[in-house]
Amino acid sequence: MTGLAVGVRKKNWFRGRSWPVHGALILTTFLIGFPLAYAALIATQSNPDVFAFKLTPGDSLAQNFQDVWFGRNLGRYMWNSTVQSVLITVAKTILSLAAGLAFVYFRFKAKWIVFFFVLITLMMPTEVMILALFRLVSAFDWKDTMAALVVPFAASATGAFLFRQHFANLPNDLAEASQVDGASPLQFLTKVLIPLSWNTIGALAVIQFVYGWNMYLWPVLIISKQEAQVIQVGLQNLQGIDVGLTYGPLMLAALLASIPPTIVFILLQKPFMSGFSITADK
Repeated sequence: MTGLAVGVRKKNWFRGRSWPVHGALILTTFLIGFPLAYAALIATQSNPDVFAFKLTPGDSLAQNFQDVWFGRNLGRYMWNSTVQSVLITVAKTILSLAAGLAFVYFRFKAKWIVFFFVLITLMMPTEVMILALFRLVSAFDWKDTMAALVVPFAASATGAFLFRQHFANLPNDLAEASQVDGASPLQFLTKVLIPLSWNTIGALAVIQFVYGWNMYLWPVLIISKQEAQVIQVGLQNLQGIDVGLTYGPLMLAALLASIPPTIVFILLQKPFMSGFSITADK
């Protein structure tokens, strides 16, 4: 006999104490944040400081910034990637909203077959289609243009599926009430569906912006002019500053390149998290 009521578990050294959980969280935070903090430290150092394993900030931050921003034109790469990512995000969001509207509220022949092919494209990586895309874009004479970076990726099967599922879970009374009021499909989309979908739009926008920002293989193939290249290719080119690999400028460029996606995530953090909560509830 332990003297405890039925359903009451005996207290041990772990139950009822919060410090083990806090300790595990602090350790996890340290493990995740250490590479970023070490990269920030290396960004201030020269190569001799790096090879000496100095754990104090160096005095080469200004020189490293001069090398990557003006010497290697990092600002131009970041601007190109920003324009590319914003255009891809906007295009994918608009087309995904239209696709979701069509799949849920419109009746047309072979709708389920079309939706099936959209789902099939979800399982196909970009690398499978890249040769066909290259031939198509070259035939349009779009090489070395922003259109070559944006147009082939303006539609998203993931976005179409996401909005199709979101709209399908909204009450049918909304569509019927809009029809009674004489609203057109475009008015129904802009005045009813979009105000109810900001969380889903925010989640999709964050995902697609990061997707566009991290593109590497396609820009390498389709862009040959350095002034039209994007940030990921620019970072690859930074590995050969001067006569060899210089870690300070490389780490500084990597940190600068991470700023725009971080800003987008911070600005859209609330709808991003709410969008995934809605998806999980469904």
